[in-house]
Amino acid sequence: MRTRVRGRRMRRNPLRRRSDVVEAWTVLVVAVLLVVGAPLLGAAAAWWGHGQAQAVAAEQRAERHRVRAEVAGRTPDTLPSVQAGGQHSYRATVRWSTPDGTDRSTTARVPAGTGHGDAVDVWLDSRGKSVPPPTDGSAVWQHSVTIGVCTTMGSALAVLLAHCAVRKVALRHRMAEWDRDWALTEPQWTHRRA
Repeated sequence: MRTRVRGRRMRRNPLRRRSDVVEAWTVLVVAVLLVVGAPLLGAAAAWWGHGQAQAVAAEQRAERHRVRAEVAGRTPDTLPSVQAGGQHSYRATVRWSTPDGTDRSTTARVPAGTGHGDAVDVWLDSRGKSVPPPTDGSAVWQHSVTIGVCTTMGSALAVLLAHCAVRKVALRHRMAEWDRDWALTEPQWTHRRA
């Protein structure tokens, strides 16, 4: 019995409508797109995102440099904030010496619990402004996986929404076909004239 029911939309029979055939082929296309298309699109997007994130990380590593600085004082009335890695930090004035012996200072984020005179690593840009550390490899992979998963889910959602639209149109056509056929058949059953 199952083999007869399973292929009912593809077989030739008097109850099969054109909308049944369209819906059957749509189900097949949707299955292929969900199983093969969406994951491939997600993998391609993740690959592209990985390349872009690596390029940004390389650019950040080229622009930024780390210096060993001494904490000169806190910025007044600052609340601790959370940095990458879940560590609390606050802004403080730090001082360091350049290779030519010039003393420089800036305001930078330092770990919570750092006191006056403690040495900390600070990342600076080419103008000497404090910046966050360059993106590391784990952040690049996180970015890539996120892009891939979101693309896969988004494309699967788009395929499912398109499938719902096709089913709605197929149902409308199927009902119109049934109404047309019933208009021809009803007078024979009820002996009424159309």
